[in-house]
Amino acid sequence: MVPLAAFSHFDSVPASLASNHQGQFPAVTISFNVANGVSLGQAVKDLSQAQSDIGMPASVHGSFEGTAKAFQGSLANEGWLILAAIVTVYIVLGVLYESYIHPVTILSTLPSAGVGAIIALYLLRMDLSVISLIGVILLIGIVKKNAIMMIDFALDAERNDGKAPYDAIYEACLLRFRPIMMTTMAALFGAVPLAFGSGTGSELRRPLGVTIIGGLLFSQVLTLYTTPVVYLWFDRLGAALRRLRGGAADLSGAAIPEPLPESQG
Repeated sequence: MVPLAAFSHFDSVPASLASNHQGQFPAVTISFNVANGVSLGQAVKDLSQAQSDIGMPASVHGSFEGTAKAFQGSLANEGWLILAAIVTVYIVLGVLYESYIHPVTILSTLPSAGVGAIIALYLLRMDLSVISLIGVILLIGIVKKNAIMMIDFALDAERNDGKAPYDAIYEACLLRFRPIMMTTMAALFGAVPLAFGSGTGSELRRPLGVTIIGGLLFSQVLTLYTTPVVYLWFDRLGAALRRLRGGAADLSGAAIPEPLPESQG
């Protein structure tokens, strides 16, 4: 029997009653709150910068938990979420119009909506939060209906009435202006209570309303003028591609003439 005092010693010192672990490693949790006027995104950025500035050892790792972790997870997936929504809309429009080009014409209205939403948030000094991102995704479905109204009428006039692309889209702009304005105003006024409402939870709903109103106003001004231009440009591009495919088919299917027999004399 070897006594413990032969190779060790012990002292009585204050110690914690429990040792927290995370993933089988000792862990310490530090909680924080954000000050008034400071967003959670800015707080997460500042804490990450402070973690890199203090030069922690390589064996010490830091990570966010709770609301901050959920915030980082939402930012990591927002790009894929928007891309998936755009691809889904493109597939549906491609099946509807039986075309690869005209869905791109409709989707060309989406950047203006996103720019308008960001400008509205910037002017009102609001952050691009998760609620604002939901508003941007809603704009994808609201804004593209302007182009759908015009493109659908123009394609119908081309295929059934035999009109030229310029005349078809011009007539579509004239006849569909009132329905476009009515649907836009309905969506815009529906978002006014969200943007300017008060009461419990209004600070959570306000970015959603501001995003919708800003995106609708900015895109409405631009898309009424840009959509016909994009439509005509893509129509010419499609005609050029059809001519190239037709010329390639003629070259591949052309028969080589046989030489004429020599005359005997």
